[in-house]
Order: sequence, then structure tokens, then C-alpha cells
Amino acid sequence: MSRMLRYRHLLWQLVRRELMSRYRSSILGALWALMTPLLMLLVYAMVFGEIFRMRWSAEATESRGEFALLLFAGMLVFNFFSECLSRAPLLIVQHANYVKKVVFPLALLPLAAMLASLVHALVSMLIVMIGRWFVYDSIPVTALLFPVVLLPVVFLVMGFGWFLSSLGVYIRDISQIMGILLTGMMFLSPVFYPSSQIPERWRAMFALNPLSVPIEQARETLVLGRVPALAEMFSGLLIGLMVALAGFVWFHRTRSGFADVL
Repeated sequence: MSRMLRYRHLLWQLVRRELMSRYRSSILGALWALMTPLLMLLVYAMVFGEIFRMRWSAEATESRGEFALLLFAGMLVFNFFSECLSRAPLLIVQHANYVKKVVFPLALLPLAAMLASLVHALVSMLIVMIGRWFVYDSIPVTALLFPVVLLPVVFLVMGFGWFLSSLGVYIRDISQIMGILLTGMMFLSPVFYPSSQIPERWRAMFALNPLSVPIEQARETLVLGRVPALAEMFSGLLIGLMVALAGFVWFHRTRSGFADVL
């Protein structure tokens, strides 16, 4: 890890290039980072609020705007996780020219992709806050806790990113498998429904999902104005750190064979 800190300037350049490459040659450029989550929020409000007429709770006072914000806050966390993991298996393969450069720290590639996705997640958070202001006429102080809520997911993404980017070099089918797994995970996470609606007999299984708690905590801090349980935040952070460390060790133990495969 100390070696990676020495490459922080290179990491910044990789993140900057990652962000610029997404919007290169587009007319609106970086404005898409703001417009995409805003348009998605409007779509969620229209489809789930107007067409399906879904509600988060049985309260008759719940507005469609409230439902859209609760839904979007959960999607924010899942989209960050999904975007990073769907790209991870091909990161080293797509940068094969870096593999034979002995001095290039390949472990920065998954990290740079994660940080670029994190920027989009924070922009989406800004959209939630704007929507929250329009619906509730205020922004909760608990929104300041959202970065703490997202931190365990950041560590999870780091660990899985290193693991999958390494595995993707040896097993190219991983990228296809991840697409299927992430689709299933989206419906098995409390994104489109609250955890309270999960049948009692299935709750133990759903509790194994590492995104269940951060998604609910994102809603609590950004929309509902509640302080999440500290024990859950601490345990999630501990698990995330363990996954990040395991992924980092796996990456460095397997990177020696990258050149032979690529």
C-alpha cells in the first residue's frame, strides 16, 4: 500500500483520463455526469410512481416524489457497486500494453476506475439532495454521514475490483458471468423495496448481501434524516477492509502470470 501512495499523482492522472474518456467527442461533455442521474430520477418517478403506482410504505401521505427519492438513493449505491464490478474483469486485458512495463503499478487501474465511478456517485448524491429540497423543503444534517455509509462499499469495490481484474486475465468469461450476477443481485438487494417487506424466512439469506445495509443506510441519511446504527456501520467497514486486503494480496500474487497470458 505504501508503494501505491507514492504513485498518487499517477493515480490522479488515470482518474482524470478515465473521466475525460467517457465524455470525449460528446456535445454536452461532462454535463452528462449531472444530466444522467437527473434523467434517471425523472424516469423512476414516472415509471414506478405514475405507471406502477408503487409506494414505499402504506402511508397515504407518501408522495410520488418521496418514493422516487427513496428508490433513487438505493440505486445510487447499487449503481456505484455495479459499474465498478462490471468493468473490473476487462481492466487489465484492455490495458495489456501496461503489463510488460515493469515499473507501471497495475494495481492502480482498478483503483482509478473505482474513483471515477465514485465521482459519479457523488454527483448522484447531489441530485438526491436537490430532489430532497424540492420534496421536503430541507436537506437533512444526516446527509453529512453519507460518505461514511458509502465507505464500506468503497472498500468492497476495491477488493472485488483487484480480484476480478486479475481473474479476468485468466478466465475471459468472467465479464459475461458478472453481467448475469449483477442483474440478479439488483433484484436481491433492497433497491426497489424496503428490507421490511422481505418475508421473515428469507431475511437471513438477504442479510448476507453486502449491499443490503448500505442501501438502507443511504436512504436513512439522504432522505429520511435518520442516523444509521453505528454497530452496522462499524461491522460493514470491517468486512470491507478485509475484502480490500484479500483482493490486494490476490492481485499481487497473480500478476506475475499476466504477461504470459496476454
